[in-house]
Amino acid sequence: MADWVRQLIEAGGYAGVAFLMFLETVFPPIPSEIIMSLAGLQAQRGTMTLWGAIVCGTAGAMAGNIVWYYVARWLGIDRFKPLVDRFGRFLTLDWREVERADHFFDNWDRWFVCIGRMVPTIRSLVSIPAGLFGMPFLPFLVWSTIGTAGWTSALAIAGYVLGQNYTDVDRYLGPVSTGVIGILLLWYVFRVITWKPRGR
Repeated sequence: MADWVRQLIEAGGYAGVAFLMFLETVFPPIPSEIIMSLAGLQAQRGTMTLWGAIVCGTAGAMAGNIVWYYVARWLGIDRFKPLVDRFGRFLTLDWREVERADHFFDNWDRWFVCIGRMVPTIRSLVSIPAGLFGMPFLPFLVWSTIGTAGWTSALAIAGYVLGQNYTDVDRYLGPVSTGVIGILLLWYVFRVITWKPRGR
């Protein structure tokens, strides 16, 4: 995958970086760690500027974030409720938990969105609760952009500094992403096994 990403960035330049980051947001198995560190390497080589790589990477990721936000916003709580009633066990949710999550999001939505954008794996999922619980678009856009820019900047700068050793970024962050996925899967299995509806 790294070879394909490198070829697309070398051929497409800034547009390639934006497109890849859009895909990464919509289809998380494409790792941003490789995309942005390679963009940083290209900046070191002088084929693009570091700031240009960061801006395009952020813009591409935000385009994907906005897509998921509007998908979740379209679904909304009213359409989500029948899914919870019917598939609550597999979603490991009852309606009381959804209402509690909605209340939490009302109070902490900005922090959740901003910080969540900088957590591997979680960052691609943040748009869903933001849209589902009706976070206003402008705060979503602002705080998502701040968090996303922080993530893309860190990766691009790391690639710029490391140069040919840019793969060290994925070497260290890859296990973190795998660990997050593993924890989420274990938590889901635990929830499925122990879940009991607690009423409306």
